[in-house]
Amino acid sequence: MTRTARLLHIAALTTAAALFVAMTTPARAQAALNCGPRDLVVQRLADGYGETRQSIGIGSNNAVVEVYASAETGSWTILVTTPAGVTCLVASGQAFEEVAEALPPKGSDA
Repeated sequence: MTRTARLLHIAALTTAAALFVAMTTPARAQAALNCGPRDLVVQRLADGYGETRQSIGIGSNNAVVEVYASAETGSWTILVTTPAGVTCLVASGQAFEEVAEALPPKGSDA
């Protein structure tokens, strides 16, 4: 994986971590509908969408943040697993692709 692809994955993980923090409010009860045992959630992503894990990292509150995607369909899903072992879907969408862009030169405004 290129450095740029890693940076993009880090950006996705940071976004997912921010979403996770936002979910720790009273609205979290509604989000519980998108949560379940990790093994079951991962199996449903594989069986239903052909998604496999593309990246992983540690987010806020020691939560594990994972990006799953399918190269065939372009679908993607971001999961957060809390230290208590609860896995929640925090975002999903279409048109996933790995991007390998060069970093801008140092001192550039880009």
